[in-house]
Amino acid sequence: MSGQKTYYITTPIYYVNDAPHIGHAYTTLACDALARFKRLDGYDVFFLTGTDEHGQKVEKSAEAAGMDPQSFTDGVSQNFRDLASFMNYSNDAFIRTTESRHARASQAIWTALKENGHIYLGTYNGWYAIRDEAFYAEDELTEGPDGKKIAPSGAECEWVEEPSYFFDLSKWQEPLLKFYDENPDFIAPETRRNEVISFVKGGMHDLSVSRTSFKWGVDVPGDEDHIMYVWLDALTNYITAVDYPNQESDLYGRYWPADLHMVGKDILRFHAVYWPAFLMGAGLGPPKRVFAHGWWTNEGEKISKSLGNIIDPRAIVDTYGLDQVRYFLLREVPFGNDGDFSHRSMVNRINSELANDLGNLAQRVLSMIGRYCDGVLPKPGDRTSEDTNMLDQATGAMETIRRHMDNQSFHEALEAIWVVVRAGNAYVDQQAPWQLHKEDQARRDTVLYILAETIRHLGLYIQPFMPDSAAKMLDLLEVGADARDFECVGTGSALAPGTALPKPAPVFPRFVEEEAEEGPSRS
Repeated sequence: MSGQKTYYITTPIYYVNDAPHIGHAYTTLACDALARFKRLDGYDVFFLTGTDEHGQKVEKSAEAAGMDPQSFTDGVSQNFRDLASFMNYSNDAFIRTTESRHARASQAIWTALKENGHIYLGTYNGWYAIRDEAFYAEDELTEGPDGKKIAPSGAECEWVEEPSYFFDLSKWQEPLLKFYDENPDFIAPETRRNEVISFVKGGMHDLSVSRTSFKWGVDVPGDEDHIMYVWLDALTNYITAVDYPNQESDLYGRYWPADLHMVGKDILRFHAVYWPAFLMGAGLGPPKRVFAHGWWTNEGEKISKSLGNIIDPRAIVDTYGLDQVRYFLLREVPFGNDGDFSHRSMVNRINSELANDLGNLAQRVLSMIGRYCDGVLPKPGDRTSEDTNMLDQATGAMETIRRHMDNQSFHEALEAIWVVVRAGNAYVDQQAPWQLHKEDQARRDTVLYILAETIRHLGLYIQPFMPDSAAKMLDLLEVGADARDFECVGTGSALAPGTALPKPAPVFPRFVEEEAEEGPSRS
């Protein structure tokens, strides 16, 4: 649509040496909620996710599995596609770094960097962590009990000596600091921004951007003894997906630079330091924002294979329900902080907030309309100040929710919705329509109509977070499929009195403890 606002949001591309876990589900869920919100808010959205399939770690994992790298990555990449469908993500595209279009884009950005004088051939001597696909300076490492060098991530490092091409990262300190100063919202949250600026101010070494010791990767243009360093290859996926190197394409013109790269805090440096430097060096615009979120623990313990407590997204959805899990992950902790996944917290959120607060509000109001008004939406009469205040809260929440979503404060956006939920329940108790049914049926009708309108707004607002449940709630009010975007917030799209409503059914059932006393299974 000509003149329509655009929004390009990306997950990191997930490394295919292992099965998807809650960390992958969490990042993509956050992007999905924001992508859905922006679509409902009138934006032309492009939401990208995918898999990172090159590098020494993949080559070794494939070898350990007795498979060639391409067959290995085909299978694991499909696992991530399947998870996206299972979790009801709305991504517009799924990219794989083994696609031929990605090799062309990676070689194009390499060529641009080399032609602009930012890549040169030398010899690399230093510490490299295969698990992280990252190089580390000596002063970043600690020594393990067996004398091995350990990266800040906990990965073991090995000493590497080989011919290598280098990117002149050391020259980018001042340009990057100037860029951060001119774009204060580029890195979020603030604590992560401060960490990145401190790192860059500390001085940077030129970055090795090719390897010769393994072959599973994109060939360096003009020197097939080398393959591209996996992070230069991987980061380029964000522009591959919008048709780079064809900068005249419709996709590139509409969506680049990206509005938001969502990443885990462990890969922030690659996205907030290396990536803008690569892009500026190639004469391309950097993304507008990088947000680094925290990690999850499981019942207070760090999640790791050795502890056997990796959380399988499918297991928790099977236990608690899809929209319930989506709600919990974005509600439980301030987005950006670390969070703890516990069975008790999940059950409390489901039963207290979803079943008792929102679910009960919808169920008892619609049941009263069914019982007192023969299932027909009543015609409201004159409003009191209490009625106007209730509607104002319901319609006025939109601006607060929008502000929080633009800041990736998902928990605050949900809290703004729950302010309306709690106000709705308080309004029911104060107005007591069951008593008005006996004393003043015209007033009863007004109260029930105001409540139905409040529930309509709540159904609109929860769509990005719990799309299936929102659809059920809006169906119960006979809200048409063409009346569910955020243009319909407010009285201009109000429910039509006289509309026959279906028999109400619970949208958020309570979680019965006996059904899952042990919580979700551990893999």
